[in-house]
Amino acid sequence: MRTNDLVKSTPLLFAAAFAAAVAPPIESLAQERTMQTTTQAASLPVEGRLASFSGATAWLNSQPLTPEALRGKVVLVDFWTYTCINWQRTQPYVRSWAQRYKDQGLVVIGVHTPEFPFEKNLDNIRPALAMFRVEYPVAVDSDSAVWDAFRNQYWPAVYVADANGNIRFHQFGEGEYERTEAVIRQLLREAGYPGTSNDGIAPDARGSEVAADWDDLKSSENYLGRNRTEGFSSPGGALVGKIRSYAVPRLLTLNHWALDGDWTVNPGAAALDKGSGRIVYRFHARDLHLVMGPASRGASVRFRVRLDGQPPGNAHGTDVDEQGNGAVTEQRLYQLIRQPKPVKDRLFEIEFLDPGVEAYVFTFG
Repeated sequence: MRTNDLVKSTPLLFAAAFAAAVAPPIESLAQERTMQTTTQAASLPVEGRLASFSGATAWLNSQPLTPEALRGKVVLVDFWTYTCINWQRTQPYVRSWAQRYKDQGLVVIGVHTPEFPFEKNLDNIRPALAMFRVEYPVAVDSDSAVWDAFRNQYWPAVYVADANGNIRFHQFGEGEYERTEAVIRQLLREAGYPGTSNDGIAPDARGSEVAADWDDLKSSENYLGRNRTEGFSSPGGALVGKIRSYAVPRLLTLNHWALDGDWTVNPGAAALDKGSGRIVYRFHARDLHLVMGPASRGASVRFRVRLDGQPPGNAHGTDVDEQGNGAVTEQRLYQLIRQPKPVKDRLFEIEFLDPGVEAYVFTFG
């Protein structure tokens, strides 16, 4: 999630995880929670009006839509950017709501507001639609005009408007899926659409979409660009904007990282300029992802992943084989590690066998 132009924050997500950890089993509260969420939805206040989408730079999967044309429909607006792991883990729910309720009066609109410059490129957004099975309308918000019109500050963020164009509910960050669906059903009933039962959807989460293992998550999102990184441990620190030879210290403590080889550390990313090079990171999480891409469009950069000096085996992610081999061919999030239990502190290494890669941010789950 993002607050203004700061690093996408995780406290809200950890708060949700803590609440889930101390709560009684879901099964024992199913009936009570159904009644509670229905009551909460019935008393939803009016939070504002559905803002204009006129600032969108393009539309995908649809002709341009307006609040006026959507009158009479319940509208769910989902702010996202395709490399955001927090959004990816909410997408199975948004996708399922769009599919289940589209014939019952719900319109889902995704607003794609980029974090990184490469996310403005339609040729990067279109493959993401296929990867995450986004079939509903998407307003491409490359100038953040729709973001500003909604006064939004987060990825992901969901706003639900009733059939009169009044925003009645919002959800920032992951979680509250049952509550959000209860709101959708209530507003559809208010609008006079029949056939909305209380049975919840069963999301189909794949790969990076799978919910985080909150109980074992002790590593937070970390950017590799000099402006926003934490725990950088290569001796001598970072020389911003200029190529320099870096090395890995003898010991890395938890949530610290280092570069090895000839890299340029820029404000927003670390770029491998020549030869081969490594990124080494000590982390504690089930999943490890890295947002990265080739510096030149159409290029392919080979890499090899190691855990504690060994091939990952059955701990490999979807973008790596058991021997740790993979290739960077697109600017996107790559899932490199998904380890089985027990989860513990691990030393991650990614060695790029070719130059010409840009690495942006590590995320964990």
